[in-house]
Amino acid sequence: MDPGSHGRESECKRIFALLSEYLDAELPADSCDEIEAHLKDCPPCLEFLESLRKTVELCRGFRPGELPGPLNEAVRRELWERYQRALRARSSAGGAGT
Repeated sequence: MDPGSHGRESECKRIFALLSEYLDAELPADSCDEIEAHLKDCPPCLEFLESLRKTVELCRGFRPGELPGPLNEAVRRELWERYQRALRARSSAGGAGT
């Protein structure tokens, strides 16, 4: 969405810069009133605010899974041996066609 697509580019850009703080209730009341007045007459900014609000909600709800612990020695050894076999097989297969 282009903040200036409806002729108030500088005002929209100023509002855009404040929307995160607005959503987090970190602005003084007079700034909130000013933003709300702008949003009433500016569908593109209101649309952007709703998109930002949804994004923030999704990010706050995201919980990464627990990371696995380190591999034990037997598993590491098995992986290394399979890796080495794969390298040998690749090496011997690469020389067969020359």
